[in-house]
Amino acid sequence: MKELTFTLVTDGSSDVVLLPMLTWLLRVNGVTMALQPVWADTRQAHLPHPTTLTDRLRVALDLYPCDLLFVHRDAEREPRSHRVAEIQRALELLPAATPPPQAVCVVPVRMQEAWLLFDEMAIKYAAGNGAFRDSLDLPPLKELESLSDPKTTLHNSLRRASNLRGRRLRTFPVGQRARRVAELIEDFSPLRALSAFSALERDVQDVVVKARWTA
Repeated sequence: MKELTFTLVTDGSSDVVLLPMLTWLLRVNGVTMALQPVWADTRQAHLPHPTTLTDRLRVALDLYPCDLLFVHRDAEREPRSHRVAEIQRALELLPAATPPPQAVCVVPVRMQEAWLLFDEMAIKYAAGNGAFRDSLDLPPLKELESLSDPKTTLHNSLRRASNLRGRRLRTFPVGQRARRVAELIEDFSPLRALSAFSALERDVQDVVVKARWTA
C-alpha cells in the first residue's frame, strides 16, 4: 500500500475541521505513507429525513471508499461510551454488500470546537490578524471538556481577534475561519491532556498497529 485513504463521516459540515487533527494523529503514530483524507459529504445523496447513522455510513462508503473510516459524533450530554456503542451498532447494521473498513470512533465530550481552543495564535491568524496583541482569554486547557458551548466561544474569539467593527464584522465569515484554525495548528499534542482526545489517540494507535500501517 503506497497511500492510505481515510474517510470522515460527521454530524455536520462544520466538523470537517477534524481532518487536520486526524491526519496529525496518524502521522505521529507512525503512518509515513501518503495520506488521502476525505470528508464524506452525504448531502448529495438526498437521503430522506430523518435518516439513520447506518444509512449515512452506507452512502459514505459507496461514495468515498477508503482504507480507514472515522465516524464522528459529539457526546454532548451522553457518556462517551454510549456514543461509541451507537457507532459500533450502526457499523454492525451495514448490509453485507457494504462491509466496513477499519473504523475509529471520534467522540468529543461536547463539540469538536473545544479541541481548537488551545492555540491562541492559530485563532488570531485564522481571523486574519496575527498581529492582534490582546489576549483572547481562552479557557484553561483542563476546562475545555466542560464548556457548555465551545462553538460560541471559538466564534467569539475569532470575531474579537479580527478586530473588525460594524458591517465588516457582521459579514465576517466566522464558520470558514473556524475551519482555518484547524489547518493552522501544527501540534495537537496539548490535547492529550483531555480524556476524549486521549481515547481517540489510543484507538488510532490500535488500528494502525492492527493494520500494520507503520511498515
